[in-house]
Amino acid sequence: MKKLIAGAILAASTFAAPAFAWEGQVVACYDKVWMPAKYATSKKLIMAAHTEWEHNKRGQMVKMHYPAVYKEMKSLVTPGHYVAKKAKCK
Repeated sequence: MKKLIAGAILAASTFAAPAFAWEGQVVACYDKVWMPAKYATSKKLIMAAHTEWEHNKRGQMVKMHYPAVYKEMKSLVTPGHYVAKKAKCK
């Protein structure tokens, strides 16, 4: 009988242990913030700026200026990622 009571007390204490668990204090709170990807851009000259003489529909000579043409190339520096930023606790 004593063994049965001791076993019952032991079983009850092991199941009740999580209820007596230590509760800690909140030290800091953080929010998860998305940081977008960063790119480096460079440009490559396709056609230099130049001027040309052209004929228009009225038979006149017209001096035309054409600006430079560049191709923009992007390369990934850092991919998008999440950052933990300190925030006020709710």
